[in-house]
Amino acid sequence: MFVQEEKIFAGKVIRLHICTMEGAEWLEEVTEETSIEKLKERCLKHCVQGGLEDPKTVTHHKLLHATSERALSDTKTVVEENLQDKDVLLLIKKRAPAAPPKLADVSAEEKKKQEQKAPDKEAIMKVTAQLVARQADRMVTQHNLRDTELRKILVSLIEVAQKLLALNPDAVELFKKANAMLDEDEEDRVDEAALRQLTEMGFPESRAVKALRLNHMSVTQAMEWLIEHAEDPTIDAPLPGDGTAGGSGAAARDAKPEAVNEIAKQDELTDIFKKIRRKREFRPEPRAMIALMEMGFDEKEVIDALRVNNNQQDAACEWLLGDRKPSPEELDKGIDTESPLFQAILDNPVVQLGLINPKTLLAFEDMLENPLNSTQWMNDPETGPVMLQISRIFQTLNRT
Repeated sequence: MFVQEEKIFAGKVIRLHICTMEGAEWLEEVTEETSIEKLKERCLKHCVQGGLEDPKTVTHHKLLHATSERALSDTKTVVEENLQDKDVLLLIKKRAPAAPPKLADVSAEEKKKQEQKAPDKEAIMKVTAQLVARQADRMVTQHNLRDTELRKILVSLIEVAQKLLALNPDAVELFKKANAMLDEDEEDRVDEAALRQLTEMGFPESRAVKALRLNHMSVTQAMEWLIEHAEDPTIDAPLPGDGTAGGSGAAARDAKPEAVNEIAKQDELTDIFKKIRRKREFRPEPRAMIALMEMGFDEKEVIDALRVNNNQQDAACEWLLGDRKPSPEELDKGIDTESPLFQAILDNPVVQLGLINPKTLLAFEDMLENPLNSTQWMNDPETGPVMLQISRIFQTLNRT
């Protein structure tokens, strides 16, 4: 008696329950080595009228595993797809691919995208070339130059105040009290919506808070920082000012006994300075930032523009479209300490008394990054007289 070779070497026989969308059901017996494509052909021969003359018939159908709801791959075998005896498979027709868009539709879509795209600098300059320059432009420029000069004065006054206060034997205690005033309303301030976005992405809350504080509450920049520092062993370390610097201990141990207290005092004072500076970092005005970003400028450019122009949206827009002077780096440069203007400010008795008051330094730091808070400090009984004298001297010498 003759027996086919494939029957001799056939593997384990598996009975599969096949169903179609039309309601037909039957059993198919296959071996473990049968390919899914072969199984699909057998199923189609069972239910398709007229056989499989059209080769597309096979490719236009697929088999689904009913329990796991997964599509079976034609290139795999029954055993590779882990099919078991009495498993239920669904034979369904694949959904026809969407018709390609007509050329006219594509052109219309591209045209719509171009219309929605923000104009670049060249396009803006071309459209506005015929407009008459307003007198207000000169006023804005003069205003920005005046603000830049005042900022340089503040930078230099902060350096002088820090040096003077560091010589005060009670400087640490004075700054702790001043820092406590900030703690009342700013220590735990975090944008809840931004924090929720980051935690929903899977970042730990403590890291998300740190990233937001380091990146001016910008979700995009905070996320980039978290990804960039994911493997950093110091990512969970507290921010500067939250603890005492670790390197100061060795210096204190090596110092002479009479100098130990002085070193510890300087380290603590430095930490407090850092903490105050971190709390007083520049915060861009949200509405101005959104409006400028909608024009097509990127987030970092907008933050720089608003910082340079004291959160004034119109001036920031002109800065972005112009030569971008002064640059953000120039904002941290002080005035020439030998200039007649700066010497006149330092010679004023009211200013001299103010420079040894920690609250004045806090006011300078705040006004440096948030000029809109100037009114608050001008109305303060301790800092107001100092600000008034600086303003008078500046206006007087600039007039001459």
